[in-house]
Amino acid sequence: MSSTFGKLFTLSTWGESHGGGVGVVVDGCPAGLSLTEADVQAELDRRRPGQSKITTQRAETDTVHFLSGVYEGKTLGTPIAMNVTNKDQRPSAYNEMREIYRPSHADYAYQMKYGIRAVEGGGRSSARETIGRVAAGAIAKKILKTVGIEVIAYVESIHNITLPEQTKIPSMETIESNAVRCPDPEYAQKMFDHIDAIRKDGNSVGGVIRCIIKGCPAGLGEPIFDRMEADLAKAMLSIPACKGFTIGSGFEGTKMLGSEHNDIFESKNGEIHTKTNNAGGTLGGITSGELIDFKAAFKPTATILKKQATVDKAGQAAEVIGKGRHDPCVVPRAVPIVEAMTNLVIIDHWMRQKAQNGTFEF
Repeated sequence: MSSTFGKLFTLSTWGESHGGGVGVVVDGCPAGLSLTEADVQAELDRRRPGQSKITTQRAETDTVHFLSGVYEGKTLGTPIAMNVTNKDQRPSAYNEMREIYRPSHADYAYQMKYGIRAVEGGGRSSARETIGRVAAGAIAKKILKTVGIEVIAYVESIHNITLPEQTKIPSMETIESNAVRCPDPEYAQKMFDHIDAIRKDGNSVGGVIRCIIKGCPAGLGEPIFDRMEADLAKAMLSIPACKGFTIGSGFEGTKMLGSEHNDIFESKNGEIHTKTNNAGGTLGGITSGELIDFKAAFKPTATILKKQATVDKAGQAAEVIGKGRHDPCVVPRAVPIVEAMTNLVIIDHWMRQKAQNGTFEF
């Protein structure tokens, strides 16, 4: 069950980086939702390789095909299977990786766990697996849109370049207007140029993605172990290269006094809200009705075009230089993945709440 996520709205992803294809089976989607391959393709196009010179140049269209669960443009309520065929495999680029372990990759860990591994492109550990997540997330996104919930993610920092605090939530149009997916044109260009310079040097960088959830009602989340922020953290940290998660004030909150950090309740137009949102939109693991605001940190891409010391399967000293086609920075392409995983967490908790207290309407 290591490749299955969710309780009521579930997805099970499958496939390796250089195998025949990758895909997902989504179960628990209510019947009657209008859904086409174009709905899913729009999200996959945001994630696919080759979008600019600062992303991997692997030539994949990532074209999705429904195999089951949709009939005449409507979901059947049965499992929805989606497939994306791999068309630009280059397994020969990984021949030398059969005997050596690449620094900061999953090669060694997979070998120790299973006693066997798919060498090409990291196999199952490759970020190509996230195609299934984005495809499933597209369905979740469409359901959530019907109830007024919207997830917006954008790049906040790349390496040592950090976007100033935003005074308002950026629009998706602004975020998608540049290859970095940073809502400020000036900082987007700085980040793009920095990534490009790092790429030319054969190196890599990481960064931080900020994600905001609008319109999420109060009451979602299942204490004690399925707290909303706990499930969001698990979802983010399950994404390849993600190494950190904070919500609300996060680590900065440790520098504040309780009198400074507490979010004071007040009444606004007959509704209860808080004056501040240091909690990040959850209280006791349950959504408060305020904006859910979190950040996910991504490490530099492990594959770099520089000689590095390592060892082979026998433990003998060796050297390795990255080959194949890789992103010098995964962060811009991770934005739709962060959104997808967020949508999947929210739809699952929304359905769990509805299962107790209501029915589905589209």
